[in-house]
Amino acid sequence: MNKQQFLTRFILQRTALGEPNPLIPQNTHFQQKRQLKQAAVLMPLVQRENGLQILFTQRALHLKHHPGQVSFPGGKYENTDSSLAFTALRETEEEVGINQNNIQLLGHLPSLTTTSGYHVTPFIGFVKEMQPLIIDYNEVKVCFEVPFSFLLNPHNFSKQHLTANKKRHFTYCCAHQNHFIWGATALMIINLQRHLFSV
Repeated sequence: MNKQQFLTRFILQRTALGEPNPLIPQNTHFQQKRQLKQAAVLMPLVQRENGLQILFTQRALHLKHHPGQVSFPGGKYENTDSSLAFTALRETEEEVGINQNNIQLLGHLPSLTTTSGYHVTPFIGFVKEMQPLIIDYNEVKVCFEVPFSFLLNPHNFSKQHLTANKKRHFTYCCAHQNHFIWGATALMIINLQRHLFSV
């Protein structure tokens, strides 16, 4: 799947489901989960010669929440942010150095509630021109890309039990090379699969 094919399918599926225009990022979840801490992440799509890739980060090992876990760039909503979409763009620039003006936002997927008490909205965006990353090592240990075709294959994911906050949870898991993707990040990918190929 290339960029144009993704755009066509993503937008047509949104229209078929009667959802808001994905080209206009909306902050619809902010009022619904006021009691939880709001956050947003960006699922950055990068067009390479060998096809689409998704950019991931691995969180720094010294962080209080989810150290070393594979995630998307993003973070907590700040009162100075104009929207959750802005939060995702701001945090992406702070963590990996991709300028906000270099990202074409397409829309968002359903929000998820994490075990750490955050209500996270994942936004999808194309990186228009990939430049060398400027990683903030206070937040991010490393960045890496995974082929979109690999992530679109549901057979590459399994469902397992994990324990978090002394409670057992079902979680989706996916291993690619030496990286293990699980939890909310894996569920966001599953939700994107479902969105793109729902009938």
